Amino acid sequence: MNSMESKCPGCGLMMPADPQLAYDGYYNCTAECWSVYAEVLAFEYGNIVAFSQAHQLTVDTYAVQHAGGRHKAKSVAVHLAGLYAAYELEMPRPQIPKLLQTFANHYTNFPDLTPPPDTGSLTILDVALAEDQLDHVTQVKRWSQQVWHAWGDHHAAVAALVAEVV
Repeated sequence: MNSMESKCPGCGLMMPADPQLAYDGYYNCTAECWSVYAEVLAFEYGNIVAFSQAHQLTVDTYAVQHAGGRHKAKSVAVHLAGLYAAYELEMPRPQIPKLLQTFANHYTNFPDLTPPPDTGSLTILDVALAEDQLDHVTQVKRWSQQVWHAWGDHHAAVAALVAEVV
């Protein structure tokens, strides 16, 4: 990496450094990675198919792929619960936000789940480069499944937490 490149500490995405970008949030990411995420969210908000089939997965996956740093334990646990609901409980996407709200309100202390050393090669950029809305949904699913699998050491803990509120 040279001074003209930016490497995201969360997902490893290498991007040309852009000193005009700023990021002050708490996800463990670079401003360049965050800007790609913002573009993906804008696409999903403007596309009913992408929003209904992929948005919750996008938000949950980005959050847990960018765990660490100032990113709070509550956020990581809530977003892992979202992936658990999607992939293990096979909960319909529209029902997941209500579960996550109940989950977030149920606990006062959240476990500190250590991020895996590697969450795979897919990143938000793979989603951003999708050719159309159906490819977008496919890429989000591939990416989210990869990230959920990478957090495998914590699946049992997440399942136990979710079981208390389901």
